[in-house]
Amino acid sequence: MAEKSNFNIVFIGHVDHGKSTAIGRMFYETGKFTEQELQKMKDIAEKLGKKGFEFAFVMDRFKEERERGLTIDLAYRKIVTQKYSVTVIDAPGHRDFVKNMITGTSQADAAILVIAVQHGVMAQTKEHIWLARTMGVSQIAVLINQMDTVNYDEAKYKKVVEDVTTLLKTAGYKTDSMNFIPASAFVGDNITKKSEKLSWYKGPTLLEQFDLFSEPKKPTDMPLRMPIQDVYSITGIGTVPVGKIETGKIRPGDKIIVLPGKSGKGISGEVKSVEAHHEQLSEAIAGDNVGVNVRGIGKQDITRGDVIAGIDKPPAIVEEFTAQIAVINHPTVIAKGYTPVLHIHTAQVPAQFVELQKTLDPKTGQVAKENPDFLKNGDVAIIKIKPLKPLVIEKQSENPHMARFAVRDAGQTVAAGVCIDLVPKKF
Repeated sequence: MAEKSNFNIVFIGHVDHGKSTAIGRMFYETGKFTEQELQKMKDIAEKLGKKGFEFAFVMDRFKEERERGLTIDLAYRKIVTQKYSVTVIDAPGHRDFVKNMITGTSQADAAILVIAVQHGVMAQTKEHIWLARTMGVSQIAVLINQMDTVNYDEAKYKKVVEDVTTLLKTAGYKTDSMNFIPASAFVGDNITKKSEKLSWYKGPTLLEQFDLFSEPKKPTDMPLRMPIQDVYSITGIGTVPVGKIETGKIRPGDKIIVLPGKSGKGISGEVKSVEAHHEQLSEAIAGDNVGVNVRGIGKQDITRGDVIAGIDKPPAIVEEFTAQIAVINHPTVIAKGYTPVLHIHTAQVPAQFVELQKTLDPKTGQVAKENPDFLKNGDVAIIKIKPLKPLVIEKQSENPHMARFAVRDAGQTVAAGVCIDLVPKKF
């Protein structure tokens, strides 16, 4: 039997709309945990005064998450469908945890946007759609959840479909072939089994939707880029950076460089072994989440946000870069000199907007204004950015997987963008 392709699906949407519950229900119905385990979760939920949260607790492993009834960090669970070996990423909806949501979304091939039918489109629904778009998630399906709370009313479902379609189109998604799945994750309607109560709906269940996503072409012919998510030091083994390979391939014996590294100039080493899910691999390719055991590099030399590349084709550490950004959500206006934090692949780096070059008409892409004094919500602009710490980013034209970023300030996502040109640092 051929190995199934890996496929990463992130669940996004507003806090409390039922993302974790939908995932928990799906894992329960596909036999990923037992009746006894469910009972245990139910007991914990009741003790914490969170009756009805038992399915969510499958993904929300952390004590604090259980007590607050929130997803804080990213949780990963595997599920094998007819077509794929799917890694499900449960991304936090709560706005304090958006940085984790950005990391999760940047690793995803597709997204399930969860919307509770009785609340409809909320603030985070909008933010998550824009982020998914900027982070390059081109495929989305919408789960319209909690249908039991409106008595499975088709009219209420249709109203949400209409509202979210408008929003998705604004963000540049094509909605004609998109599925909007009515469901009740808590009751178990349309998660893995069709429901009589939703007989008016003829589309796929949530689980069936997974196999309807098309497999993205893996950019294996591009140079190796593996942003580091975490670095472990394992006794008897050594330094093991972990992350998702964005482009290219990695094999034991490869000569690599990690950029920018603690030195800010990169550090070179060699790959001793590559492993995924506790198995040694002879090769890992774009799309794989792996741990890489490296020789010649200590845990103290590298950190989350660094990028592993082949020594022969390393990316540049940039002096400054030109970007096209969309301002999503700033309380006032953005002027020259603005200093937010950029989230790029797994890196978080403070940066300064050194030049506002022009604004564009978002509908046509034509120049609306040269050298604007400021940018406001809804503006699409070309700007120059200077990172205040060493940073690896690449041009959209050369490696779109390494060009996208989000701009965060005071706990929220202010803008999202892509790098279109850059000036390498000279050493």
